[in-house]
Amino acid sequence: MPLSPPSPFPNGRVTWRTDGAGVAVLTLTHAPANAYSPEMMQDLDAAVLRARFDESVQVIVLAGAGERFFCAGADIAALRAMSPAYKYQFCLHANETLLRLEHTNKLVIGALGGHCVGGGLEVALACDLRYARRGAGKLGLPEARLGVLAGTGGTQRLGRAIGAARAIELMATARLLSPEEALSLGLVNGVLDADSDDAFLDAVVAIAAGFCAPGAAAGAIGAMKRAVVSGLEVSLESGLALERELQAGLFSAEDAAEGLAAHVEKRAPRFTGR
Repeated sequence: MPLSPPSPFPNGRVTWRTDGAGVAVLTLTHAPANAYSPEMMQDLDAAVLRARFDESVQVIVLAGAGERFFCAGADIAALRAMSPAYKYQFCLHANETLLRLEHTNKLVIGALGGHCVGGGLEVALACDLRYARRGAGKLGLPEARLGVLAGTGGTQRLGRAIGAARAIELMATARLLSPEEALSLGLVNGVLDADSDDAFLDAVVAIAAGFCAPGAAAGAIGAMKRAVVSGLEVSLESGLALERELQAGLFSAEDAAEGLAAHVEKRAPRFTGR
């Protein structure tokens, strides 16, 4: 299904498109490398909130504009011009924005159609699933070359994604990975062949649509995501309590009734997302 025309947020650094069937595509838009700035984070924050409250949105896809970059990280020139106090507020808001994305109870899929380095990978790590385009770019956290660390969640999320030892090695060496290497480490969920950026995004949107009603129970998938993301940060006992509460909510939803009835009646379920 074709995507709607892009609709920009106030700063013009993120656009919003939908497929009309449950998928919202948020695109980082800042030529030439989609480097993020306070303005981009403000737009991304607003886009995440819009997707949360929009009941027609079941799955979120996060992409980067153009053929070469998903996101090259922070705008270094802008960063140099900031005062230390402003840099701190910038990092704090970026942390808050990515936490909001990560804790949204809808599946978030990163469409990494180009280079995804530094803060760009930090943004991607806040997605639940990540797909890279074969031959389109590298992935990594090379901040050590600048004498700093990955300060928008990279030191925390990379270790959770691939294990502490591998994460420390990648950050300390500042090594950049091919999509295939990233796949072997579990950093991305798949590497897709596509002859253009549009074809790659279409392929990721098609994957996203597979998690939407009527074929999939998007609400249950969102609850599973919340159970995993939040549960990993607390004790097992607390995680089990969260799981029980989420399950109780699902049992009172229309999709659970439909799923159970379809199983008993030996037919395919027709979910509604409610």
